Amino acid sequence: MIKTAVNSISAGILIAIGGSVYLACDNKYAGAALFSVALLCICYLGYYLFTGKIGYLATDRAKKNVISLALGLAVNLAVTFLLGMLIRFAMPTLGEKAATLCGAKLGQSFIGTFIRAVFCGVLMYLAVQIFKEKKTPIGIIFCIPVFILSGFEHSIADMFYFGASGIFSIKVLSFELAAVLGNSVGSLILPLLAMLGQNGKAEE
Repeated sequence: MIKTAVNSISAGILIAIGGSVYLACDNKYAGAALFSVALLCICYLGYYLFTGKIGYLATDRAKKNVISLALGLAVNLAVTFLLGMLIRFAMPTLGEKAATLCGAKLGQSFIGTFIRAVFCGVLMYLAVQIFKEKKTPIGIIFCIPVFILSGFEHSIADMFYFGASGIFSIKVLSFELAAVLGNSVGSLILPLLAMLGQNGKAEE
């Protein structure tokens, strides 16, 4: 558990860096591309990011894995929010950009945020799985900018933006609940479909 906690802190730091560079870029395409540095480092160094791990619950439902996921999520969210607050203090301009971004996010409905997060979850699973299976970063390099430019919601990155925005309310908690649930469902869709396909083949 200590290893999971430490690796979750490290992942949170990298997501905060990715979020910072995204806010700092006036060109949204450049910001989306540079954000992928966060997941590249997380995957290569083996850090613990909830949105990159939850999809594997489909094949590993052991109690230890469930506990690790809960711990990883809590640490990821706490670290990114706190680092967002620090960025707001150190770089007020980024805080202003985050406030504008988060104001728009909080205007979404619960189900709208959930749906956006589902699609992000699908892309996060693909990015990590392609990296693991094919030993290439190509999935990360393309999937991360795609979810950002599409307007999909990443629960951990969003928590950084909320920290940087200075906004914290019941609406933020509701938004994050929708985003976490959506990311989880989205990340599980493809591995569960793959299992269904394998079971269908076995029956044939």
